Amino acid sequence: MESPAESIAGREALQASPLDGLLFEGVPLTQIARAHGTPTWVYGAGTLRTRFRRLRAAMPGVAIHYAVKALDHLAILAILAEEGAGADVVSAGELIRARRAGIPPDRIIFSGVGKTAPDLALALDHDIAQINVESAEELHLLSAIAAARGTRARVALRINPDVDAGTHAKISTGRAGDKFGIPIAQAASLYAEAAALPGITAQGLAVHIGSQINRTAPFTAAYTRLADLVRQLRQTGHRVATLDCGGGLAIPYNGEPQARPEAWAAAIQSAFGGLDLHLAIEPGRWLVGPAGILLASVIRTRRHGQARPIVVLDAAMNDLARPALYDSWHAILPVAPGHLTADAEPTDIVGPVCESSDILARARPLAPLPDNAFVAILDAGAYGAVMSSTYNARPQAAQVLVDARAGQPAGFTLIRPRQTIETLWRDEILPEPAGA
Repeated sequence: MESPAESIAGREALQASPLDGLLFEGVPLTQIARAHGTPTWVYGAGTLRTRFRRLRAAMPGVAIHYAVKALDHLAILAILAEEGAGADVVSAGELIRARRAGIPPDRIIFSGVGKTAPDLALALDHDIAQINVESAEELHLLSAIAAARGTRARVALRINPDVDAGTHAKISTGRAGDKFGIPIAQAASLYAEAAALPGITAQGLAVHIGSQINRTAPFTAAYTRLADLVRQLRQTGHRVATLDCGGGLAIPYNGEPQARPEAWAAAIQSAFGGLDLHLAIEPGRWLVGPAGILLASVIRTRRHGQARPIVVLDAAMNDLARPALYDSWHAILPVAPGHLTADAEPTDIVGPVCESSDILARARPLAPLPDNAFVAILDAGAYGAVMSSTYNARPQAAQVLVDARAGQPAGFTLIRPRQTIETLWRDEILPEPAGA
């Protein structure tokens, strides 16, 4: 388990100041918490740009389609659009968000197992780069819609290669029995069918085996099977021009080994380098996870009758669902300088939601904190705010962007105000009383 010093040392965007406490991209987090209250999401534009540029340098010539589901705020999408990223979307809402943020349609891929007829029609209306089809049923529906419109859909078949990524069962997507993709044994016959269907241009294949993958072996296993499939299809006369390699590269939440994009790139190159394919990837977590922090405040500490102190925060499972969903680990650090270096004791850290699963950390070393002290929950950029809810009638948290432009000191901007309580029922309709 990381110590506070190790948590800071392992994250380039974090610094500890003896005067200002915990800094994120040069900005004291205390300033943000005092300006905008808590809970508040804080995103680092510099971290985002640095990570995108490293990924691009590791994979020259590979199209990078950011997985919008990881964090979909328009400001985040706009930064990535400026850097040249495309988008991997899984809903009509994400497609329209990506377009609103300035991502051109020829850099958008539409994935997902449950695309509806309106979803597919929208993708055709925007003339996006590719639709990753996940079943024979979806393929036939898309063919009918495109043919009726007198147009053609550019299609890749998403293949399930039956490879276990060795990650959490709830974020594994490439095993037989997972709901995603076309079984690899059926891929060749369905590709031939796709190539003959009206309104369909079969242009390639796609694969995605899971999330939070920190070894190259699962990637290599899946890509080897896809490369063999490409050769098989070409030998039978089919054109295969594109291959979407998916995403899933891990980040270290608790001192795990760093997953290197260069190693991922080597696995892609080894499998597909000699096949003359237009290659794409769909990174999400690796780009935005370390670029996000959730700021919270201590409501109170309960000590009497407990095995360990219980610190109750104003952030909860409705804000950050990952610990409740996956038992996931996030480093939690005090923000004030004195609290960062004080002696720690094993502490349970919980939220105020009325659910037993609203636990952010168990037996975590934490200095005794007074009421209203600020804490930072790290590596919360991916699958944080996007999975938030208003459960227990809790308004959604504010969102802030830290950005140091060239030649200017680092500053922060509110990019989404805290939801007001009144807006929780703004769109609710009370029916007229009976007999009115």
